[in-house]
Amino acid sequence: MEKMKMESIDITQKNIEIIEKYFPNCITEGEQIFGGGYRKVINFELLKQMLSPDVLEGDEAYEFTWVGKKASIVEANKSIRKTLRPCKEESVDWDNTENLYIEGDNLEVLKLLQESYLGKVKMIYIDPPYNTGNDFIYNDDFKMTSEEYAEESGAFDEDENRMFKNTDSNGRFHSDWCSMIYSRLMLARNLLSDDGVIFISIDDNEQENLKKICDETFGEINFIGEIIRKTKSMTADNGNGFNLQHECLLIYAKNTKKVYLTGEEKTFKNFSNPDNDPNGDWCAADPSAKSGGNTTYFEIENPYTHKVDFPPKGRYWAFSKSTLKKYIENGRIIFKTKYNENERGFIFKRYRNNMSIQTEPVNSLFSIENEYMNQAATIEMKNMFDGSVFSYPKPVEFLKRLISYSNADIILDFFSGSATTAHAVMQLNAEDGGHRKFIMVQLPEKCDEKSEAYKAGYKNICEIGKERIRRAGNKIKEESPLTTKDLDTGFRVLKLDDTNMNDVYYSPADYSQENLSLFENNVKSDRTDLDLLFGCLLEWGIPLSLPYSSEKIDGCTIHNYNDGDLIACFDENVPDSVIKEIAKRQPLRAVFRDSSFANSPSKINVGEIFKLMAPDTRVKVI
Repeated sequence: MEKMKMESIDITQKNIEIIEKYFPNCITEGEQIFGGGYRKVINFELLKQMLSPDVLEGDEAYEFTWVGKKASIVEANKSIRKTLRPCKEESVDWDNTENLYIEGDNLEVLKLLQESYLGKVKMIYIDPPYNTGNDFIYNDDFKMTSEEYAEESGAFDEDENRMFKNTDSNGRFHSDWCSMIYSRLMLARNLLSDDGVIFISIDDNEQENLKKICDETFGEINFIGEIIRKTKSMTADNGNGFNLQHECLLIYAKNTKKVYLTGEEKTFKNFSNPDNDPNGDWCAADPSAKSGGNTTYFEIENPYTHKVDFPPKGRYWAFSKSTLKKYIENGRIIFKTKYNENERGFIFKRYRNNMSIQTEPVNSLFSIENEYMNQAATIEMKNMFDGSVFSYPKPVEFLKRLISYSNADIILDFFSGSATTAHAVMQLNAEDGGHRKFIMVQLPEKCDEKSEAYKAGYKNICEIGKERIRRAGNKIKEESPLTTKDLDTGFRVLKLDDTNMNDVYYSPADYSQENLSLFENNVKSDRTDLDLLFGCLLEWGIPLSLPYSSEKIDGCTIHNYNDGDLIACFDENVPDSVIKEIAKRQPLRAVFRDSSFANSPSKINVGEIFKLMAPDTRVKVI
């Protein structure tokens, strides 16, 4: 019976397998691995030559690099032995919600989501640290004052991992930031759907470097554009006569050929129907085209005035003579009885209902209305919390606009800060009846004890984010109780933690006969069935927001995830009756604990039961 790995995928080895399929001669043996055999590695020099039509000499090439780039690639691809543990007590509407709030380092969280959300996220928005010289490299949204920074030599997250202030005195000031964002964007790209899009807020401190990193990660061809957003209305001279009032928003697609941004709905204010045309509202349009031929270059004579029109110089009519006759018959072309000297003698109609695009294009210059500026976001937070508990949030209206551009169903924000993105998703769903879902990821960075947030009872940023979602959800439903009755304002809280399994699970050969007692239970003592269930979901690539149920069968607890996507039983000494009942339901996947079976013959018997009753079910043990 196959054993689950209970660790994130090794992306490097996965990539090597792909290369081996097409270039087997470029694969060689590396270091010996435990248990015998050798690790497969790539002969890159040979691979480069295989991909080049010419003999390669030298190593010069156009590229963007920095100190630590190679290490960041290795780090992104490296597997980890971590898991996401459910936290029902901090969640809202756990059983019914499809939203997720995940606490933990976003690099590790992104690794764990690689299977469950591979190619499933249609929109990503992130507001990463801007590397201003006064912010933590992991998050720039929650800052201490410069005086408070001067008093601190560093900071630690809740797991006592040291964080540091990335000042410009650091010799690797830009390099450290580039490494941080590069590894995360590599993993984020994998999660985007083929028609997915990513929006990244940034300012001038790292805009240039971020653009180059995104060009490499997503491909220059998939750069959609850059939006300029006005962030403040007041004047603030920086001492050199220059007033910076904007931030940038970089937009990249997974595949630009499959992405079309949806702007504001067209007003069609120029359309009307003064002649009661049965085809509906219309406006006068240009009847000429850039290209054509002999069939589309001819004179058109007004039957009333005998005025003759030809296409403008260098252009052609957008129709042939035969089509012209049809247009006249059905009223699409109307000849004028009165016109100015330089006017055409006819009107060519464009019908509103024939327009394939009903929205305006997305402009590179964002609206300058106050509701999209930073001060609006600050006021939103103060009103919601009766005080300033979070610095530099993004406006809800700004995020609503971005979400509407993408037509996304799943929105991921892995620098979620105060959870503005989650708030915007819920608000937009309430306004247009949508069913969008959010995934928020945030490091539980501690609040400074001198801050208003800490004094208000919030120990870390995650507590602020979760409370904001709760309050925003309640407010939305209170304001529109009739239309939001079925609105999903809940979220499942999951927290990054070490693996559910003891060390003996991963390296049993390292333990002697004297340690046999360790093999009796390879699961950590503080882990619940729910912990194990969600750990299995991650490895098997099943979304974490689906419904599940639990029931007792012959004294054993059975967990049925999403009506048969996975059925699990983690009890000891599971009887055949329970095994048969699970097999009878023919789930796609079934999971048991290794200790559920007394011996090897019992395991073999389980395999035979499933072969007979559910041959298509994949069965694994932990």
